[in-house]
Amino acid sequence: MPATTSVTLNTGAVMPTVGLGTWKSKPGQVEHAVEFALKNGYKHIDTAAGYQNETEVGQGIKASGLPREQIFLTTKLDNPDQRHPAKALEASLEKLDTPYLDLWLMHWPAPMTRDGQADKEHDWLDTWKVMESLYLAHPDKLKAIGVSNFSVEYLERLLKVARVVPAVNQIELHPSCPQDDVVEYCQNNGIVLTAYSPLGSDNSPLLKNETVTKIAAKYSVQPANVLISFHANKPMRTVLPKSVTNERILNNAKIIDLTPEEIGELHDIDKTHHFRACHPSWTGFGSLGFPDCK
Repeated sequence: MPATTSVTLNTGAVMPTVGLGTWKSKPGQVEHAVEFALKNGYKHIDTAAGYQNETEVGQGIKASGLPREQIFLTTKLDNPDQRHPAKALEASLEKLDTPYLDLWLMHWPAPMTRDGQADKEHDWLDTWKVMESLYLAHPDKLKAIGVSNFSVEYLERLLKVARVVPAVNQIELHPSCPQDDVVEYCQNNGIVLTAYSPLGSDNSPLLKNETVTKIAAKYSVQPANVLISFHANKPMRTVLPKSVTNERILNNAKIIDLTPEEIGELHDIDKTHHFRACHPSWTGFGSLGFPDCK
């Protein structure tokens, strides 16, 4: 299929395919990155309470001069806030200096204490139920809710009792971590997937992979463009390249149409070079149901 420029969520809202990711983007840099991206064609910004840069992201949005309604803004509920979602939502809105969120995600199905330990006395599903209530009660503040880092096992548990089907599941996705089981499950249930770490994170071997560099040479683009375009050429998929440098922010927005054969070649990289940049075990909850982490 040709590359998309946007996808439609199960709420009917339109989400731009390519967004600026801000994980590890530090205060002092991220304000400019957000402002520059929005002034140069981006319409989708992704942050999280856990990134500790919401205030600066909000400053970048204001500095861009773009009307708020032209921007798709996502943030995430932090793990230590799972017992207090309503309070956390207000804190995010205040820091971002915005009256509403286009998308609010549960960052991980992994409640934590303030000192970073697994909070095994609290069930993430109870947090989701509160997020649903907030969404249903405050359509003026929350346009959509969703999840992040959810495996099929965890999605199945959620959907058995959900009043609101998540609009999005944001997970690590790239040719060395294609997560076909999660992709298929989400597509069958009308859940859009957002790819984080689309390049395979920092200093990724994918940028030097022969298949990637061969396709990049054919289209006269950078390897990063091939890896970002890999997602834009798939249905119900958005993607979050991240950078704080002007040149890369501009370059990452160049999307190319790939042939089905090229998408197949990229997908096959996983057969010989599988890796996951962000293993869920750091949460204290083991594999979180992901088969390659068990």
